[in-house]
Amino acid sequence: MMDDEQKYKIKILQNGPYLVTGNVPLSEKIIVSKGRTKILKDGRILPQAEVYALCRCGKSQNAPFCDGSHERVGFLGTERASRENFAARADVLEGPELDLLDDNRCAYARFCHREDGNVWELTENSDIPKLRQEAIIAAVECPAGRLVPYDKSGQAIEPEYSPAIEILQDPEEGASGPIAVKGNIPLESAHGFTYEVRNRVALCRCGKSSNMPFCDATHISINYTDD
Repeated sequence: MMDDEQKYKIKILQNGPYLVTGNVPLSEKIIVSKGRTKILKDGRILPQAEVYALCRCGKSQNAPFCDGSHERVGFLGTERASRENFAARADVLEGPELDLLDDNRCAYARFCHREDGNVWELTENSDIPKLRQEAIIAAVECPAGRLVPYDKSGQAIEPEYSPAIEILQDPEEGASGPIAVKGNIPLESAHGFTYEVRNRVALCRCGKSSNMPFCDATHISINYTDD
């Protein structure tokens, strides 16, 4: 019998929702400021299920769940994102005691900013122990997985997340944010391709990303809200 971890999966339905299987925990999180940093606070309690469909078109009246609106509006959810692995896409910033890989998939969640600077500045000053630790936090809290810190032995530094999905809300920006996927949940395209399995990714749910299925922060510029 397959264990739960082997059953976790997100399947993208062509021009339709994300079909989530495996009883993946689902929650809502709200991005709020704490000084110059961002933290997540608990939002609404969302229903749990073995299988559920999450809206991808941005038009559901039952967000974050799909209500069939993609058919009514003629949603085109063509996947345009690169299928190269993260390491092949990413730029490398070499710091004195830490390296940073950055693939530029920005969801504008702003966790890359800390009290002592942004993740790039902190990496460049990583010979200072406090700033090295701050650089790591700034990178690994990025829900999009854009930023991955590496130690000087070439080992990626990642938190150990259990599989989970978080629906982000960003009231400070007047927008509803992406779907944050944690814990190495496989993501299968509408045509059967499995994207590189990663610890952190952010999926578009406003229906307007130019880098589908991944978030490109368009929800901010269009003021997408799910209410």
